[in-house]
Amino acid sequence: MRITKHEHAALRVEDHGQTLLIDPGSFTLPLDDLQHLVGIVITHEHADHWTPDHLDRILRDAAGTPIFAPAGVVRAAEGYEITEVAPGDTVTVGDFTLRFFGGVHAEIHSSIPLVDNVGVLVDDELYYPGDSYAVPEGVTVGTLAAPLGAPWLKIGDAIDFVLAVKPRRAFGTHDMTLSVIGATMHRARLKWATEQDGGDFVELNPGDDLEV
Repeated sequence: MRITKHEHAALRVEDHGQTLLIDPGSFTLPLDDLQHLVGIVITHEHADHWTPDHLDRILRDAAGTPIFAPAGVVRAAEGYEITEVAPGDTVTVGDFTLRFFGGVHAEIHSSIPLVDNVGVLVDDELYYPGDSYAVPEGVTVGTLAAPLGAPWLKIGDAIDFVLAVKPRRAFGTHDMTLSVIGATMHRARLKWATEQDGGDFVELNPGDDLEV
């Protein structure tokens, strides 16, 4: 499996000669080379995780690509054909197996309504929690895409999340709201957390990829 980190929360997963996209949002540059695209996962409805422009561009190049997302996205993205998924669901798209966890976005503030959010486990290897600290109970996570920075993120909570998941390897994502100094500091904290159970932390910048 090859995992490519794009800007902010967008991930490209390539395996089986096929491609899966996760969370192409407003902080992510246009994506190309999509001829082998078999599926799109949107973890929740916020614009930094999906936009109509991205979906329209992707679907022009890869018409009919199935999209999987929780109920909040189905409502927000009216007019798009989206398969609704919820925690506990398992779906197959192409040769990828997707398992979904969590259910609710992390709280930003009590004045801001909570929205649906799913974490996704790809082929029992890559886990990305979306905007949450949802731990995939009963799963040994090979590779964790760990959020680095957000209005809802406190670095202590992010550290505890990595300690709870105990991944074999991890890298930071959800990071475009951070300065270079802030991202470097947060990566160092999550590196420490990953290493507590013998895991490795990999520093990925947009366009970098990781073979697992």
